[in-house]
Amino acid sequence: MQKILIVDDTPESIRVLMEVIREPNYEILVATNGSIGLEVAMSQKPDLILLDIMMPEMDGYEVCTNLKANSTTQNIPIIFITARDKEEDETKGFEFGAIDYITKPFNPLIVQARVKTQLKLKLAYEELEKKNIALKESAILRNNVDLILRHDLKAPLNGIINYSTVMEELKLSQQQEKILREIETLSYEMLAMINRSLDLYKMETGTYQYDPNFIDILQILKKIVAETKHYEKNKDFSVKIMLYGKPIAENNSFIIQGEQLLCYSMFANLFKNALEASPNKAHVKIFLDEDDTAIIRIHNQGAIPKEIRDKFFDKYTTARKSGGVGLGTYSAKLMAETQGGSLHFETSEKKGTTVIISLPKLKIDELKK
Repeated sequence: MQKILIVDDTPESIRVLMEVIREPNYEILVATNGSIGLEVAMSQKPDLILLDIMMPEMDGYEVCTNLKANSTTQNIPIIFITARDKEEDETKGFEFGAIDYITKPFNPLIVQARVKTQLKLKLAYEELEKKNIALKESAILRNNVDLILRHDLKAPLNGIINYSTVMEELKLSQQQEKILREIETLSYEMLAMINRSLDLYKMETGTYQYDPNFIDILQILKKIVAETKHYEKNKDFSVKIMLYGKPIAENNSFIIQGEQLLCYSMFANLFKNALEASPNKAHVKIFLDEDDTAIIRIHNQGAIPKEIRDKFFDKYTTARKSGGVGLGTYSAKLMAETQGGSLHFETSEKKGTTVIISLPKLKIDELKK
């Protein structure tokens, strides 16, 4: 049952309003002046208040101001009902926080309709607030579970690494040693992934301790390409890396300020996405250049689906990708921003997709230090 509080100093007005809005689902409360109206509102917390403006001692404006200033009553919707019918009076009523304004003499049907509308809106807002609270609690629970899983996964993984180290002392065939080294390498990679996922949580919550250094992006990119060729089942793809518009040479470098692991994870995610999005035989181009910042562009011939372009870097955004969880581009953007950079893209059916990464450029005087 919804509660409606009528605050009016005129008994006849109260009687008429009660007759107009009387329904089985409404509990009607009455206050004959502003002070009593405040007390009833505080104690009963009505779902709607019908408030007269012209009352002695404490008028409706003052009552409304007090209600809006109190956390217990500030969200209760208020409809002013008054004989004041000038436009400036109505404007003043809304400025004080009322959600509607009805002038006397009023049409009973209009009063009934507006009361029902505001009560329905209040129920809708309350339901929405409950869902928001549930979503927040769910997100907190999910994050806590993720943290526990990441932490607990480390224990068995460390065991695998330790056992592989012990087995190196045994007499093994060449093939067995190769498999053992592969197990050890993959175990360390998984451990690094778990650590990076914990770092990602810290970045989201603003607790990550960023420790920049001078790193060579070109060497990181070469490593990612080589590892991808080793692990990809379909190795039929080509990668071209261009430095300042020219093919890279053996002794080239591209030094920036950042963190080695963050840059490795960021570029590995973006490069893998580019390979998967590239149609037919994968063909990816990487361009390294600079202006005020270091600029790295990763291009493939595929276009980002239109339905996800506006939320491409949002968490859990994925499309047309089997097994995708939608964290690759999200985490890449977070890592770029953590390092003082930015991430955006250009895409079209004709030109394909270019992801542009901007990172702090190493200054010459810094290199000399």
